[in-house]
This record gives sequence, C-alpha cells and structure tokens, in this order.
Amino acid sequence: MIDTVLVDAHLHLWDLDRSAYSWISPDLGPLHTTITADRAHAELKAAGVDRAVLVQAEDSVADTGFLLEVAAEHDWVAGVVGWVRLDDPAVAEEQLDRFTADPAFVGVRHLVHDDPRADFLALPAVRTSLRLLAERGLPYDVPDAWPRHLAATGELAAALPELLVVVDHLGKPPHGKDDFADWRAVLASVAACPNTVAKVSGLQVPGVPFTADVLRPAWDAALELFGPDRLIWGSDWPMTLLTAGYAGTWEVLSALVGELSPDEQRAVLAGTAARVYGIQPVSILPEEPC
Repeated sequence: MIDTVLVDAHLHLWDLDRSAYSWISPDLGPLHTTITADRAHAELKAAGVDRAVLVQAEDSVADTGFLLEVAAEHDWVAGVVGWVRLDDPAVAEEQLDRFTADPAFVGVRHLVHDDPRADFLALPAVRTSLRLLAERGLPYDVPDAWPRHLAATGELAAALPELLVVVDHLGKPPHGKDDFADWRAVLASVAACPNTVAKVSGLQVPGVPFTADVLRPAWDAALELFGPDRLIWGSDWPMTLLTAGYAGTWEVLSALVGELSPDEQRAVLAGTAARVYGIQPVSILPEEPC
C-alpha cells in the first residue's frame, strides 16, 4: 500500500442510551451495544487508518446530533453524514440550516431500505428537499439500494444532475447469485450519470466468505463502471463485526485497492472522499492523547 493518508468514508457509531435504534436488536449479537468513539478510534489506529467519516445509523435528529458531538471532540472525525426529514421540505430546510452551521456536517442519508415507501426517492417532497441539498453543495448517500432502490437511484441522479449522489456499498451486490448480472446492469445505468459516485463498503454478506476472490467480480464491475476517481473506500464498521471485523475487512479491500496505480489508490483511499464530502485539508493529524 502506498504512503498516503487513509480516510475511512463509512463508519458508524451509536449510543443506545441516546436513541432507540430499533433495528439493533439482541439477535444482532455484537452490534447490540453502544459503539463508542474510543473503540472506533482503536480499530482505525490498529489498521493504520487516519480519519473517518461518521455515517448516520438512525433516521433521527438525536442520532445526527450525537455524531456531531463526537466530531467536535475528536480530530480524527473528518465529517458527519447525517439525516434530515426529506419528505417535508420545510422541516428539511430548517434542519439543514441548523446542521450546516456545523462544518462537520458534510452530507445527508436516509435509511431508504427500511422505509416502507418503495417510491421514496421519486416523491415530489423528497425531490424538493434534495434540491435544497444540491443548493448547499451537500451529497446524498443512498444505502442498500439493490434490488428495490438501485434503479430509482439512477433515475434520481438523472432528474437532479446538480445533486451529487453517493451509492453506498456498491448498491449491495448479490455475490455469486443469479441476479448478479441484473445488479451490474442497473449499476451501470447509475454510473452513466456523471453526478454519481460509489462506495466500496458494506460488501460483507452473512454466510458468504469475505475474501478477495468473492469480492472481485463486484470490484471489477465498480472499477469498469465508475473508475477509481469515482470510487470511495469505507469500512462499514461495526457492521463488519458480523463477518471479518475491521482488520479483516481492511486486509481484503486494501489488497484489491493495492493492485491499482499510486494515483488511483490515493483517489479511492482519500481523494474522492475529500472531494465529495468537502473534507479539507486531507492531512496526517497528530495522534490524540490516550
């Protein structure tokens, strides 16, 4: 791996005393606990990762406020992708005005895969709110888009070319399954929109080995469709506690990224995230005191 700043562009924290996080149930085992900033930073340091973008884990003001508080206390936090109520433009505008007063607020995400509305991304109110993001230069992350929302993500990007759309987790490719070709074809339609980028993150699937060989078809598709300058690496930790953990995930992804040229590696590991989220400057930070 080249000598460059490493930015993990997709990392989660949550505090079960601060909000409900209804999806974090006891059956999720190691995830059913408060995930602290200190624990996350220890994982980053052990892997040699310098900074991270914190990404919302609940559609709530409480969760976003919690992440912004963490960002204010820790220099290793490069930014926060939070939540606003997109289906109510007036509320969205008020929340955006409030959150963007904090320079750590760098993007917006909604857990669309948990939303019962299959047409969420096409709702007129949501489109109006997303125009507000574009006006403020904020990107919009779309999680777990395959199969329900990936085509709609491409339609959104085409309809709002001024909005930068981030496809989290490559849209969740179905490794080795019959619909892999369908996923790739729809992802190609998303990538055809120049205002889209994709995160090489969240590629773990319970019960499927997390290896370079398993990931390579999706990785090769992402490289061909987006190119390194439109790809962003992210760990998706602590979700990886269910599979390879932080170290194991980084080992596999860094091996794949390490096959690229030095400039391409810099793009995937830091440069694209810096451009998309407005993280400036990207530099080596002194270690925080223990």
